[in-house]
Order: sequence, then C-alpha cells, then structure tokens
Amino acid sequence: MGVTKKQVRRAAIVERLADHILLHGLSASNLRSLAKAARTSDRMLLYYFKDKADIVAATLACVSSRLVQVMNEKAAATPRPLGQLRTELAAILLDDALWPSMRLWLELASLSAHGDTMFRTISEQIARGFLAWGAAQLDSPTAEQRASDAAELLVTIEGLVLLKSVGLNDVCEQALRRQ
Repeated sequence: MGVTKKQVRRAAIVERLADHILLHGLSASNLRSLAKAARTSDRMLLYYFKDKADIVAATLACVSSRLVQVMNEKAAATPRPLGQLRTELAAILLDDALWPSMRLWLELASLSAHGDTMFRTISEQIARGFLAWGAAQLDSPTAEQRASDAAELLVTIEGLVLLKSVGLNDVCEQALRRQ
C-alpha cells in the first residue's frame, strides 16, 4: 500500500511546524499559531492530528530526527572512545547552527520539570533515543561499560548545553579541554 495524500500532507505540515517551533519555541505555539505556521486552519490541523499533544509529539519527533541526521552525517564511521566522542558531539551540538534545537530541548526539559506529563513522556523518548545513539557510537569493551559510557556522554552533553544557555561558554570550553 502506497503513501496517501493525507500522509504526504501531514508530513509537509510537520516539517513546517518543526521550523516554527525551532524559531518560536513551544511556549509561543498555541493551536492558532501552529495552524498559521502550517498554512492551514486550526480545524484542518486537527483533521491531520488527533489533538495538540499529537501535533507536538509529531513535530518534536521531526526536530529530533533532523538533529540525529546531522549527528550521523558528522559522526565518524566507526565507534570511538568516550572522550573522543564527547569532544566531537560537543562541537556539533554547541555549534550556533544547531542552537535552536538545543534551546528547544531546554524548553522541553523545563516543561517536563514543571510536571507536564505530555512533555515528560516526549522528553524521555527523545532522551532515550539519544542515549541509544550514543551507545551505538561508543567503542567500549563490554555492553555494560558501553551503557555506562553512553549515560556519562548524555549527562555531560546535557550539562554543556545548560551551561551554554546561561552564558558559561568559557566553562564548557575549559571542561572540554580537560577531557
């Protein structure tokens, strides 16, 4: 069975919504502004998605997929040690070109921390996806060590993103030099 017109249209809408959310954030994205960004009405938007939670989940999955694609394009073809991957990944994710994605991630984490169940569920899925990506990139001697290294990688990168967001780029650079 082929792709339907509705699926094609929904995918195009999700791409436009991803651009909108990267530019304006989640807080400034009510149903009306999302519909405007999608170049449709809020009623038609709900034709393609069951509710706002479905819209947000699909849009954040798109943003996450774009980010993973960039990470895959810039990543080495072979697994490497934790320190090397940490340095490479930090350079990719702290780059100003990807900062809108990192800023969105921080907003998503904040909404999750405030107890929003929908955002917490989505955040956990995205974070676990990045954890799995990291594990697949690591050259660790055992599966147990690879899981531990992937967790350390995620925690370190998250800390670097948070510190950059509050203007402590110098601290990020200092930490990365020490690696």
